[in-house]
Amino acid sequence: MTYKGAKILVTGADGFIGSHLTEALVSAGASVTALAQYNSFDSHGWLDDIPQSTRQAVNLVRGDIRDAAFVGRIVQGQNYVFHLAALIAIPYSYVAPQSYVETNVLGTLNVLEAARQHGTERVVVTSTSEVYGTALTMPIDESHPLQGQSPYSASKIGADMMAEAFARSFGLPVVILRPFNTFGPRQSERAIIGTIIRQALDPDCRAIMVGDTTPVRDLTFVTDTAAAFMAAGLVDDLEYGHAYNAGSQRAISIGELIDVILELTSSRKPIEHDAKRLRPTNSEVRALLADSTRFVRATGWTPKVTLRDGLERTVNWWRARLSAKQVRRQADFIT
Repeated sequence: MTYKGAKILVTGADGFIGSHLTEALVSAGASVTALAQYNSFDSHGWLDDIPQSTRQAVNLVRGDIRDAAFVGRIVQGQNYVFHLAALIAIPYSYVAPQSYVETNVLGTLNVLEAARQHGTERVVVTSTSEVYGTALTMPIDESHPLQGQSPYSASKIGADMMAEAFARSFGLPVVILRPFNTFGPRQSERAIIGTIIRQALDPDCRAIMVGDTTPVRDLTFVTDTAAAFMAAGLVDDLEYGHAYNAGSQRAISIGELIDVILELTSSRKPIEHDAKRLRPTNSEVRALLADSTRFVRATGWTPKVTLRDGLERTVNWWRARLSAKQVRRQADFIT
């Protein structure tokens, strides 16, 4: 089985994971339509940063998954749909929870209904390990109770249930992939690794500001997560309407993670705790550690990039990004 020549829609292709998945699908020979959220800045998000040769091979589309008619038009004729478009910033979900329902639940409904109407061969819906909340048992398998500990996680639970309902009610070939924490180049500073690395490297930062350093996370490098999506789209031995965990099956505390990043960046900056970076007490997810046994057995997928190697690659990306920013500043000053 192969993606060569397949027509594929990636929603949320302008995002962190979506841009990497788009690259991987193009490399596999697929004909990719990449949906970026419409904006007035003439931007396609992180798709603007992928190699030009890859970008030219992609059909770039701007729009909004909340628009059912628009979604129906772009799904038509596609063999596969990878649905990654979502609002994902947990802190903002406390401020504007309705927008998360509209995008994450209703947007997913629009994708599922369009796929049903147009006979899409398979849909892969993106879930998140946040739906489990703080682990009641570890490692976490797919039978773990779902706990809406933030408006974001509640909206993703709703999206997962909608995907399950479409599989049960209409026989829609939809797989729910549940990645645990993903990291790597192009990830924004809303995520802990990006914010620590940027502060460690940025000469304008005198200290590294962090929130709670005690939570434990299961971290997977972004190219491995993209590979998990590709496996979820092709492998036959997956049950439609069921969720599959995709994680490294190893965990590290945020405090330990900071120590590794400080070593890799050769930073001696002090660590300071910022109360503004803390989640509400009953909303913080204390520990996440994946049991990916079902997905590994069904697909053969396993992560290839170690945590340290992935962090090194991410540090190098941030070095280049900050260096380019400094060059632009100097050019503006001279001008």
